[in-house]
Amino acid sequence: MADTLLSSVDLLADHLPLLAKGKVRELYTLDEDSLLFVATDRISAYDVVMANGIPQKGQLLTLLSAHWMSVLTKSNPDLRTHLVSLALPSSIPASLHPQLRHRCMQVRKLRVLPIEAIVRGYITGSAWKEYRAQGTVHGIRVRPGMRESEAFESPLYTPSTKAEAGEKDENIHPDRALEIVGAEHGRKIEELALKLYKTARDYALERGIIVADTKFEFGLDSTTNEVALVDEVLTPVTRIPRYKDSSRFWPASKYEPGHAQESFDKQFVRDWLVGMDLQGKEGVELPETVVARTAEKYREAFERLTGKNWVEALREEPDGRLSGN
Repeated sequence: MADTLLSSVDLLADHLPLLAKGKVRELYTLDEDSLLFVATDRISAYDVVMANGIPQKGQLLTLLSAHWMSVLTKSNPDLRTHLVSLALPSSIPASLHPQLRHRCMQVRKLRVLPIEAIVRGYITGSAWKEYRAQGTVHGIRVRPGMRESEAFESPLYTPSTKAEAGEKDENIHPDRALEIVGAEHGRKIEELALKLYKTARDYALERGIIVADTKFEFGLDSTTNEVALVDEVLTPVTRIPRYKDSSRFWPASKYEPGHAQESFDKQFVRDWLVGMDLQGKEGVELPETVVARTAEKYREAFERLTGKNWVEALREEPDGRLSGN
């Protein structure tokens, strides 16, 4: 398969209203009850979008996210999600289908609750930094003597605020999350986040991947008052520095507590930018070797977790069936 790459979906401008444009995804309004998520192949690092992207990244992460929603709903039958279909809506002309195939999710429009539901199975990243300084993680007292990347005795629910665009999320104690969204919805979010993390952790570990931590987002269906899983779920880190919009995946065969771990993300991009002193610089074009190695990591994670060959998966018809509604 040729390395196709989509860096912009401006081609949709004449057909759907653009609601929001992020560094790697774009969001369109379909009607008053539904939205269209579109994943590009753009890649960002240190708050700057690179001049070139990673071929098939948007397609593979869209399919992986949908796969996870299927896994999670099968293991947790009461779970509701926002996902409606991976099929392209009828409002998009057939001439655009080749460029948008496997990049789009039709989703229900829900009121997103202003909490990032982060669950940590292992101590790393900002959690490790706080622990070394204070012996806590998001204000939660943690047993002494832990090593970097070591597993917690039980996964920790460590929420953060959900900041407006351009603002910075704030790590908070679970009690503060209850104050923000209310006790009823806050307790439900915590319960669901921990349950879903454990399901994903066990599923991934059987396939040779450690899910060190992840972030879930939830929305509220105003007609039923149900809390539903929304947004992309359980995909590898897609931005540098790692914001709370992704998961840390580690190869289980190379896991060794006591130091930082190798990961299924943009490690090659990060290392190259740092080595060339190009962090935060505009217009940077990644060398083909870095692009190729990063693409291979995304493909490997996809194949391990779905059990599908990535080339064959991209040849399949998009799934138009309802999922988790």
